[in-house]
Amino acid sequence: MPRALVSVYDKTSIIELGRDLSRRGFELVSTDGTARALADAGLAVTGVSDLTGFPEMMDGRVKTLHPALHGGILARRDRADDLAALERHGIGLVDLVVVNLYPFLETARKPGVAFDELIEQIDIGGPSLVRAAAKNFRGVLVVVDPRRYGELVEQLDRDGGPTLEFRFALAQDAFAHTGQYDIAIASTLYDYAVRADKVVVEPRPRDPIPGGLGFQLSKLRDLRYGENPHQKAALFEGFFERFTPWEMLQGKELSYTNLLDLDAAARVALEFAEPAAVVVKHTNPCGVATGASAADAYVRAREADSVAAYGGIAAIDRPIDAACAEALVSTFIEAVIAPAVDAGARPILARKANMRVVVADFERLATDHPGHDGEELRSTLAGVLVQQRDRVIEAREPWRAAALPDGVRVVTKRQPTAEEWDALRFAWRVCAHVKSNAVVFTDAQRTLAIGAGQMSRVDAVRVAVMKAFSASRSLAGSAAASDAFFPFRDGVDAIADAGATAVVHPGGSVRDAEVIAAADERGLAMVVTGRRHFRH
Repeated sequence: MPRALVSVYDKTSIIELGRDLSRRGFELVSTDGTARALADAGLAVTGVSDLTGFPEMMDGRVKTLHPALHGGILARRDRADDLAALERHGIGLVDLVVVNLYPFLETARKPGVAFDELIEQIDIGGPSLVRAAAKNFRGVLVVVDPRRYGELVEQLDRDGGPTLEFRFALAQDAFAHTGQYDIAIASTLYDYAVRADKVVVEPRPRDPIPGGLGFQLSKLRDLRYGENPHQKAALFEGFFERFTPWEMLQGKELSYTNLLDLDAAARVALEFAEPAAVVVKHTNPCGVATGASAADAYVRAREADSVAAYGGIAAIDRPIDAACAEALVSTFIEAVIAPAVDAGARPILARKANMRVVVADFERLATDHPGHDGEELRSTLAGVLVQQRDRVIEAREPWRAAALPDGVRVVTKRQPTAEEWDALRFAWRVCAHVKSNAVVFTDAQRTLAIGAGQMSRVDAVRVAVMKAFSASRSLAGSAAASDAFFPFRDGVDAIADAGATAVVHPGGSVRDAEVIAAADERGLAMVVTGRRHFRH
């Protein structure tokens, strides 16, 4: 009789699998929790303790670490000496290992989780079983993912039994599973330190770009194609995924470019605490606005550049209610992402059946996963580039002359007015997410014109002025933001000619004095932040 060792924390479909295995003549061997679930379903099951002759010890810390199990798993079926060793010690073969691990990551995400509780979720026996079975994949099947159960049963019913290709694929899954688990533990424990003989939550200083990065990517799905139809593409989920958990409520499958644009839109929306909306086209915001409600903010963002907004991607930092849903379906939007969708909004959104509606945990997106510094990876022909996530931390709180964040200062003779301070901060938060070179014109609540991705700062101003002209919109009295310093005074002159009365930029040019003098000459209030926000 073939033997299956079944020990799972995630019991999804385990009863169905147990029945399928029993019908195919397998003896089921299980640890206490899984054994109870199988027995309660009427299945015959042998407890691990009955097989090993030892009871579970130390609150379950020791239960599967025994030669009676590992010998039966690791024995090479083509080695007479391995099989003879099993016979001498009265150990039977284990043909199938179905194991998944304690929920360490889920426990780590619980607010205020005690360290000792977290430590108890570090699985020891489970990874050992999985690794042993995966090492001996030619003789032992190992399954760590309930989504594989159906395929497992099909392979068991195949003439000649499971193929070597299937066995090896399961082994690859298994090692990826335990590797990802260990990365989760190692990364999370960086958020703890020993203080006065106690382990407490306290991220300890470390290299923001460590010498080695360990992570596991798991393919979620193939995409229809990449940026262009001739490019293959897929979506992978990493351990430090940004949008998890996602829920797609309706619409066509998300494309490669949809996903890039959703990311770009969400990044801008996350800069705001007030109701805010963003419309993105080709990863650049074409309209950003705050408002009294989600609907108000969205309409103002859309109308900031209604031509570019057609077919765009929207992000809204408040739940979509019925009024916001009506605004969304009134024009063509490819996709929208928000923290929630009210029940009353769903039938309204359903009128545009192809529009993708995605719900994401905005609170989690705003922060990094515990133990992770927000590294971002980008592939190049030279290798993989790694950098920390850019954050506009200097603009998290309102700007006022009496209380400015470190690095933010007025460099001109004229101080900004209260309204200009609000507009400058708004413009700065948006500008950080526009492709370089970027110049953005705004008032205190919405973008007025955006010049994105130009080869010079003057050209970025000209593009923005062109956009304002095409929308019949005046830039008189606006604030302007430049993502990097002005190398010459021509950019400042162009901003003043456009009608802006205040400007913010990082500063740091060798010609800063010339640039400041130009601002004084033109009557501009100029603020420098000391912090650049290029986005390539």
